[in-house]
Amino acid sequence: MTRGRKPKPSHLKAVQGNPGKRAINHDEPVAEDLLEVPLPPEWLHPYGIEMWEKVAPWLVSSKILTASDIPNLEAYCAAYARWRRSEEDIAKNGIVVPGMNSDVKNPACTEANASLKQMAMFGSALGLDPASRARLAVPGAKDASNPFKALIGGKKR
Repeated sequence: MTRGRKPKPSHLKAVQGNPGKRAINHDEPVAEDLLEVPLPPEWLHPYGIEMWEKVAPWLVSSKILTASDIPNLEAYCAAYARWRRSEEDIAKNGIVVPGMNSDVKNPACTEANASLKQMAMFGSALGLDPASRARLAVPGAKDASNPFKALIGGKKR
């Protein structure tokens, strides 16, 4: 087993940049970018489907999502649905609920916390949190948001 951080996959180095100028593994297997947004799985809760429909188009258009990343997206959306349902239960029943002998912490609080951790982990892998998104270099993003591009004729210096 190797020590230290896990190496960043080459396709993420291409998207996020390689500021450390570390060697790129040219023999690494490459997954193809998805051209169309995949349909959400049938088993996914409606809250998860709602999240899928929000993030999947962006992930595909940004060339982040590949076929091998779909389980990460499924896990992220399922965790989101569990978190939403837990928060609804907490709002309805409170943080403390009646137990056998005394009031106890609502089990939905534990599930909400676990789901948030899962969302953070899977969301980070997909570039869905602010820190991960800041490291992304989406092709064409600079040109699209540059209001002065038209003034200089669209040419880069």
